Amino acid sequence: MGLALVQSRALLGLAAPRVTVEVHLANGLPSFTLVGLADVEVKEARERVRSALLNSGLEFPSNKRIIVNLAPADLPKDSGRFDLPIALGILAASGQINGDALAEYEFAGELSLSGALRPVRGALATALALHRQQDGARLVLPPGSAQEAAFVPSAQVFCAHHLLDVVRRFITRSANALVQAEQDTDGACCSDESEDTGETDETDALPAAGDTQTCSGPGWHAVQPQPAAPVRSSLDLAEVRGQAQARRALEIAAAGGHGLLLVGPPGSGKSMLAQRFADLLPPMSDDEALEAAAIASLAGRFTPERWRQRPTASPHHTASAVALVGGGSPPRPGEISQSHHGVLFLDEFPEFARSALEALREPLETGQITIARAAQRCEFPARFQLVAAMNPCPCGHWGSTVQRCRCTPDKVARYQARISGPLLDRIDLHVEVGALPPQELLAARSGETSEAVRERVIQARALAVQRQGSANHQLQGQALDDHLGLSPEALTFAHKAAARLGWSARSTHRALKVARTIADLAGSAAVETGHVAEAMQYRRVLRLPS
Repeated sequence: MGLALVQSRALLGLAAPRVTVEVHLANGLPSFTLVGLADVEVKEARERVRSALLNSGLEFPSNKRIIVNLAPADLPKDSGRFDLPIALGILAASGQINGDALAEYEFAGELSLSGALRPVRGALATALALHRQQDGARLVLPPGSAQEAAFVPSAQVFCAHHLLDVVRRFITRSANALVQAEQDTDGACCSDESEDTGETDETDALPAAGDTQTCSGPGWHAVQPQPAAPVRSSLDLAEVRGQAQARRALEIAAAGGHGLLLVGPPGSGKSMLAQRFADLLPPMSDDEALEAAAIASLAGRFTPERWRQRPTASPHHTASAVALVGGGSPPRPGEISQSHHGVLFLDEFPEFARSALEALREPLETGQITIARAAQRCEFPARFQLVAAMNPCPCGHWGSTVQRCRCTPDKVARYQARISGPLLDRIDLHVEVGALPPQELLAARSGETSEAVRERVIQARALAVQRQGSANHQLQGQALDDHLGLSPEALTFAHKAAARLGWSARSTHRALKVARTIADLAGSAAVETGHVAEAMQYRRVLRLPS
């Protein structure tokens, strides 16, 4: 009897701080105490671990005083991810498995009462944190979670379906009782090709060189990812008839990573345009795909079928500020982080709560969100493209040539005032989507396909990345001055237009970023006057009726 140490990981944003599970068995009144700032789900592990050990045919030291400490003590721990390391710690402290051999592995997994392992949230985020820390530890995870973690390059991930699959690798005494337990579980875990007949050394715990599978069968396997073939959306931009200016704005926004606001009456095609926007974006890089997948893993939304596909979030306008930006205890990512490297579509823009909309200001500017609470502080990436759609007035028909508006000027002003000036200032492109008369709509020809537009977007984005290492919307400060490339005539025109329109410095800089994107789409090294003039057409803020 004695002390055993097992390594695991907690979740704190995209970080995965190491947690050492310390298990001590001592003489005294029988008890099972769990300490270390554990949440309710972690404390419930006492009953799950006890039942899993007994139902797996293993010995639970019920006549001993068991103390489990999750160190460091000031780090909050949640979820059932510590069930497996706690169970292994008890087995190691009681001498049933080799505790020294556990040091090279890190474990996470929730235990069922029968001893089967269930997936845990944030497996890919944990593997990504290990990859960035250059930690060579090997992860042992349940099915599903192991497949997620294996997407991280150089990750050493092993899949185990049952507690006995793990115990077999570290057993230190005769396996007769264990083999009998496996038979009693009626195939709950599969045995290896050769049965254990005695003690195993540390090398026996390692999988064979060719033991690489996709975690599709029971037992212990090294796991490699098998990404599904990318699936393109069935929604094509060619289905949108007319709306040449809006289609052009979508192309510019996709090429430069700019935010977009679509304003128009009901039925003009705003949602139809927004739903086809994500398919115009360039393919994700390796780093982008890993970050987006890690955030989806934190929320339990990751699926291999979505690997390398741009995430798209469309929250309802009743969503709260916490749902949009994240929060809770422990803090979890919101919709803006779920849209990292993807698209956040906010339909009925003014109908969102004012607090929720104003919370978008900082992430639109910085590309990240900091959630500060009394107990802890988390940072989540939020480099999303905002696509918002709204009606110009409560009835939706102000300025329409098809149907008459029923709203008074005062109602229109109050409705448009729900979107604050500072928030509008941070959206690069403002586009009016007018309602087409029926005869024009039926006579209009189909436009370019999404594939044709995407090819131009990819070329323009490649020019920007080659020039400055990022998309144009990320240019700030000196980098904007260095890479803008304004011609003297365009610079003079921009100064005069900004002074006449009374633009803020932010509005002027954002218009120039859009002009840089327009020049990239045209294949021009310099930003000319025509590029600036077109960019300024997309900075028209909401116009109130006179």
